This record gives sequence, C-alpha cells and structure tokens, in this order.
Amino acid sequence: MTSMWRQGFDPFSDVRRLHQQIDRLFGQRGLAGSGTFPPVNLWAGPDSIALTAELPGVAPDAVDLSVKEDVLTIRGSRTAPEASAEGEVSLHRRERAYGDFQRLVQLPFRVDPERVEARFRDGVLEVELHRPEEDKPRRIEIKS
Repeated sequence: MTSMWRQGFDPFSDVRRLHQQIDRLFGQRGLAGSGTFPPVNLWAGPDSIALTAELPGVAPDAVDLSVKEDVLTIRGSRTAPEASAEGEVSLHRRERAYGDFQRLVQLPFRVDPERVEARFRDGVLEVELHRPEEDKPRRIEIKS
C-alpha cells in the first residue's frame, strides 16, 4: 500500500470527478459552487504575503476584499455578456461560469488589516498583506 502513495495515488480523484459530473448534470450554479474561483497564487515571506487572483471578465468595482486575522475573503460577481438580439441565437456551449463567487484563502500567518494593498490590472487582482509588527519573530539574545 505504501508504494501506491509514492506513485502519485490520489484517493480523492474519484470524488472530484463525481463532483464535476454532478455540476455538469445540474448546470452551472454560479461561480460559488466550484470553491476554487478565483484561482490564486500565494507567496509568503517572513514579513508579508503576496497574492494574485485571476478574475477575467470581472470589473474591479465588483470585487470585495476583507481580511480577518489569517483569512482573506475575496467576494464578487461576474456577469454574463448580453446575448445578441439579432436573429434566433441559442447558447451552443458554456464553459465559462458567471454569477456570484466567494473564496476564503487561509494565510500562513495573521496580517495587519490596516496594511493591506490591492491593485487590479489586466484581470488580475494583486494583494500585498503585511504581518503585524508584534507578530514578527524576534531574535532573543542568550546571555552566558
């Protein structure tokens, strides 16, 4: 059994596949149903965290950020484009989800909510979060 883990065995792959099939069967429930929108990258240093979130088609004013202790919440909505009124047009394929979304990101340490900076550029949200001074590790001098 140990060799299966080393070969990349994923006991949850069937569950993920079943979840995807159920979503396809019952249609898109909006972005919140996936739990992984928006996709994020997170970099952590000793004093701060940098996070990027991909939000194509989302207007900057449709995004709400909040942070409490060590959890960042990204909330918003992506609206579907208007269908063309010319002729009879029906949706042939829908792979891009629209609707409300919420993503909670567990951070590696508490952050100072007063020292959060966010920018939105080319559909990418960039967030810089700083560790509170009182939480930064301090070197303790050992006396002999």
